[in-house]
Amino acid sequence: MIYNLLIGGTAGQGMETLASILEKLLKRKGFETFTIQDYMSRVRGGHNFFQIRFGNEEINSHCNAIDGIIALNTETIQLHIEALKDTGFIISDDEIDYKDARVYKLPLKSLAKSIGNPKVFGSIALGALLKLFNQDLSFVYDLLAETFKEKISSQNLTAFETGLKEVSVKYDIQSMGKNSNILINGNDAIALGALASGCKFYSAYPMTPSTSIMNYLSSKIEEAEIVVEQAEDEIAAINMAIGASYTGVRSMTGTSGGGFALMVEAVGLSSMLEVPLVIAEIQRPGPVTGLPTRTEQADLKFVIAATPGEVPKMVISLRDPEDAFYQTMRAFNLADKYQIPVILLGDQFLADSIRTVKPFDFAKVKIERHLNDEDFAGDKEYKRYSLTKTGISPRIIPGRTPGKTVLVDSDEHDESGHITESSAVRIAMNDKRLRKINYLKEELLEPEYLGEATFDTLLIGWGSLYSPIKEAVNILNSSGKTKYGALVFGDVWPFPDKLLIDKASKATKIINIEQNATGQLAQLIRENTGIEIKNNILRYDGRPLCAEDIINKLREVK
Repeated sequence: MIYNLLIGGTAGQGMETLASILEKLLKRKGFETFTIQDYMSRVRGGHNFFQIRFGNEEINSHCNAIDGIIALNTETIQLHIEALKDTGFIISDDEIDYKDARVYKLPLKSLAKSIGNPKVFGSIALGALLKLFNQDLSFVYDLLAETFKEKISSQNLTAFETGLKEVSVKYDIQSMGKNSNILINGNDAIALGALASGCKFYSAYPMTPSTSIMNYLSSKIEEAEIVVEQAEDEIAAINMAIGASYTGVRSMTGTSGGGFALMVEAVGLSSMLEVPLVIAEIQRPGPVTGLPTRTEQADLKFVIAATPGEVPKMVISLRDPEDAFYQTMRAFNLADKYQIPVILLGDQFLADSIRTVKPFDFAKVKIERHLNDEDFAGDKEYKRYSLTKTGISPRIIPGRTPGKTVLVDSDEHDESGHITESSAVRIAMNDKRLRKINYLKEELLEPEYLGEATFDTLLIGWGSLYSPIKEAVNILNSSGKTKYGALVFGDVWPFPDKLLIDKASKATKIINIEQNATGQLAQLIRENTGIEIKNNILRYDGRPLCAEDIINKLREVK
């Protein structure tokens, strides 16, 4: 059984702390959890909410139907009561004037004052919530001690115990028992993947929803011996990362769409200098400022085409936290091997949603450096941009090999790195760089296939839609006569087409699912394969699609 809870109110009411305590508590009790947050782009005020799904079976996404609401204000009830199940409940303070048989009006604020801290009213509500689900306070003690100072921890514990006495058991759900799962969101998984890859320099300018990557890495500066630089703008951030990479340090930068627009020329610089670079581009709705705290998948074609000229680059869309961790490591290795920029494409939904996942397997961590310092010791001549069959030239670290100079230039240059305007050299060097793509294509990962081996309808998606599509396919195949399969792309540029061509030939209907207005993946598929997808499920209001949304929209597709 899976339940869906919502905590709602205005910014500044402590919702983030409440949600964090609840999801950690549920995780420690052995439940699977999946949390999304919806927040305004303002410091205080505005309607914000968290949705936490939990249960004793795998959870791949959020959902619309709500089992219970903790309402910190009247607006939360007004906005979400339509989604509340008939068997659901609402916990609110008795000062909130809303008439509905499902509302538990509890003296939260007055009880909190009697405890000696008006701010603990949320913990009273959480205590009541635990009682409704027949859960005790095991793990609460340690969790509160980790979260608050001693006095505050004691007051919150009293608040929990008080909340338990205010209601009776409504549900009886038992977890599968304590497990080793971790709670993590997509951006923290990217940051962990960077650290595991040996990243030692990260520079960025804060831009929602990418900022939490920098926040996580900056919290590990001493422990991981990494330099984290908050630059004055995105232009400086990417150029700092390129400079660090030139010196041999594994480097990374991150931003969202508007910040990436400022980085575009330097993406070409990375490719022209043939300096490895990993860039995290965490999408939000545009254009310009757009919806700063919402989600969208509208930067796909922009990122693929970014920078003047024709340059080798790779774009990897991230599907879930586990994928984000391992693909970040892969991005560093591929950037190093091919001396190119590799762009990790995420979005606010992936960045901020928190879920339980199996612990990452650090035995799979392989740091693959491609340096040639030892090959050029002694009198052997070194040319930074030597023409090679693969297009990959030998790379040494400046200052490490005696007598060898590493010349680089943003202008067109010859094999030694000297500026040139020779047409013949220009053609040779451009062809050299572009040859990398042919070898990079051999390392592409095909999209992941979900569903039945034999199917009627093929769903297509990319990136963070992996989880909602996976849940939708599982539900559809367990309940209907029509059988579904799905391909969800991770690698999107260069474009992997083998599995798509095979599966498309077997489908009676193909439906593209994206979080944008124009179906950018469908356009990419047509450009690269000639396959035209006429049916689309598109959402671009800043809110994420869930499995329910996909299933309901499929009924509308002719």
